[in-house]
Parts: sequence; C-alpha cells; structure tokens
Amino acid sequence: MFRSLKEINEAAIQRQAVKIAVAAAADLDVLTAVNDAKMAGIADAILVGDVAETKKLCQQHAINPDLYEFENEPDPRVAARRAAALVKQGQAQVMMKGLVGTADFMRAVLDKTEGLGTGRLLSHVVAFEPTGYDRLMLLTDAAINIAPDLAQKVQIVENALQVSRSLGNKETKVAMLAAVETVTASMKATEDAAMIAKMSERGQIKGCRIDGPLALDNAVSLAAAHHKGIGGDVAGQADLLVVPSIEAGNVLYKALVYFANTPLAGIVVGASAPVILTSRADSPATKLNSIALAVVVSGALR
Repeated sequence: MFRSLKEINEAAIQRQAVKIAVAAAADLDVLTAVNDAKMAGIADAILVGDVAETKKLCQQHAINPDLYEFENEPDPRVAARRAAALVKQGQAQVMMKGLVGTADFMRAVLDKTEGLGTGRLLSHVVAFEPTGYDRLMLLTDAAINIAPDLAQKVQIVENALQVSRSLGNKETKVAMLAAVETVTASMKATEDAAMIAKMSERGQIKGCRIDGPLALDNAVSLAAAHHKGIGGDVAGQADLLVVPSIEAGNVLYKALVYFANTPLAGIVVGASAPVILTSRADSPATKLNSIALAVVVSGALR
C-alpha cells in the first residue's frame, strides 16, 4: 500500500509507457507540469491545440518541443474533443485539461460519441499527506458534484474506492463526514451518512468499512474519538474522507493547501480513464503529483 506521494511518483515511473492527451495545450503551467513528468520518466504527452502557439511557449521557457507529439486543433473545444478521442482510441491513457474552459473540457469528457463516459457519475478524488500521520488519506468530492443526493454519494464513494484500491488499500476505512456524530433529522448529511454506513454493513458497498456520520476530528483522531466514546474500525483511523457537499470539500481542500501546506494530488474518476483537472492555483508539485496519481490509477484500470 502506498503511504506517500513520493511512493506514487516512484511507482508511476515503473509503469509501462503512459501518454497524456493534453487538451488545448498552449498553457504554460500545464506544459511545465507535463514536461516535469516527462523529465522524471513518469509520462509522455500528446499536445493537442494551436501548435504554433504551443511550440512558441515551449521555446520561450526552455521546454524542448521535439520531445512531444503534436496535433493541430486551434479551437479549444475541438481540441478537447480530440484529446478525449485519443484516449478512447487507446493512443493515450490519461486526459488533461489545458487552456480550455472547464465546462467545454468536461463536455468533451462526457461526449457520447468520442468521450470517456461510462454511465457512472464523475467525481474528484484528492490524495494528500497530512502532517503527523504515517499514511496517505483520500478526500472526495471537492470539485465536481455540488450537492449530491444519497445515490450520488454512493457513486462518489465507489469512485474513490477505485482509487484507493489502485493504491493498494484492500479494505479502505471510509468516514462519511458531517458536523456532528449523531443522526439528526435537521441535517440531511447525517441521515445519508448513516444510510451509506448501513449499506456497507450489509455488503452493498464492498471492499471497505464505512462509518458515519463522523465529524472530522472523530474521523482522523483516535483521541477525539475515544473522548466522545466513539468506537469501531473507522473512527480515528479513516483512509477516505467523504464530504457532504462541494462547499465543505472545497474549504477543506483549500485549508490543506493554504494553512497546512499539505502535499497532495487530485484526479477526476468515473470516466473510462483518469482525467486531470488542475487549477491554475495548484502548485507545480501538485500538478506533477496529480499526473503521477493518474498514471498509477490508469495502470490499475488496464
């Protein structure tokens, strides 16, 4: 089982050759991340977009364009569809967003003809190294689903479990987060959490142990859990944190980044291949870690 992002990066180097199809590649941050991955031996890339502009950026920033394949698609929306098609056809194994709007990029991912849709819900999964812990944790969903209902939360859990299994965790401990540890009718998140925990107990969600509702402190701190008299296999020992809404997930994600300077990686799962949807605010290290995570998950899917 991988216990650090460094181990994920090292494992990605050992994978068979993986190519990233970059949609609208004329984006310096993305080109830098892709080039870092290339230099580290993690992945190669096909750069889809305005070739002249992309090569110009490469030359201006000491990136050798001769190392990459190019496909000329100046329209960002067409470039996104072409990148998805390259993955669908097996010419690449991972799709990555470049200088194209997120809505257009995701439409390409979900295109019924050339996209990567599987009929499953798409969701975002973050792997992070919390200070003071000896293992990686996963967080979902901080970026895609705004206010998921019960059925969508089940799919979000199952998507994240796919990532967890890819990282070698055979029985993931899942904490369904809420503001309190008791089921409260006025807090829908607590009811959903309890129902999903019961579904796991009855074998409807496999390969994991789920408990909830759990507040964040009781999910990750044995001392906090013991103080409140909360037992079980998950409390204080969670591997996967499932937030009730995008607001909670977004705040937690950014708190990890800006208050705790936490190393992390994130990918979108639920499609037929991993999708890298990075933010301009993400650090170069986060972008590189995200590529490595996508490569490892891609290897597990093949």
